[in-house]
Amino acid sequence: MQLETKVAVVTGAARGIGRACAVRFAKAGASVVLLDVAGDIEGVPYPMGTRSQLDATREMCLAEGVAALALPVDVRDWRQIAEAVDSILARFGRIDILLNNAGIAAPSGKSVQEISEDEWKLMIDVDLTGAWRMLKAASRSMVERRSGTIINVASTAGLVGYRHFAGYVAAKHGMIGLTRAAALDFAPYRVRVNALCPGSVRDDDWAEGRMLSEIARSLSVPVAEHEETFVQAQPMNSLIEPHDIAGAALWLASDDSRSVTGSIVTVDGGFTAR
Repeated sequence: MQLETKVAVVTGAARGIGRACAVRFAKAGASVVLLDVAGDIEGVPYPMGTRSQLDATREMCLAEGVAALALPVDVRDWRQIAEAVDSILARFGRIDILLNNAGIAAPSGKSVQEISEDEWKLMIDVDLTGAWRMLKAASRSMVERRSGTIINVASTAGLVGYRHFAGYVAAKHGMIGLTRAAALDFAPYRVRVNALCPGSVRDDDWAEGRMLSEIARSLSVPVAEHEETFVQAQPMNSLIEPHDIAGAALWLASDDSRSVTGSIVTVDGGFTAR
């Protein structure tokens, strides 16, 4: 029970990596607060997580015997974030862990000069500025208590470039910079900030993820062949599983990593080691 008595907030919790991390935190004894837009976003060309998926994640966490709260929150909206944080503090009195996982993979699939201003703004607003908004709101409780840990889910796209994904790459590189700068700002208050960089994560049926298949669509890779296509680029000849990311997140959230801050942890099967 590495996280017993802790309160963990997870964004993008309806499915995928967010669901896997939330359930892992619950298994470790944390009370969990699950945030997700729980509805489609104009300009994103695929269905977002739903309220029923968010509620399913909550049921999985409750089954671990911990408290779990699910709230629809759009990370583009400061008012929604502030109200959610107020509700969390009223219910639990503290926030110990923030996993900044909410993000979109598209609109993508265009050369940089073909991206519209609206497409660029949407990607940055969700994937980078949304993480900053959550960090800003949740960190106040941590700074006051001189304790807490923030985990930003970036990507290998935060470390290398990908053709036809300039907006996503820029947002994830920005998240790496945000992580390092915030780690230094918060170090005097013993609040840790680290980033996770997943590689190609399989769209696991249990987690109901669809990020990799949507990236494939953006690249005009047939969905039926996308796993085989992405595996070819993996040094370990396998895709990353959502539970692999959850295990790394648990370590960063726990006291086992109490001296780790400003670090970038890759879970990519050696992809960025080449």
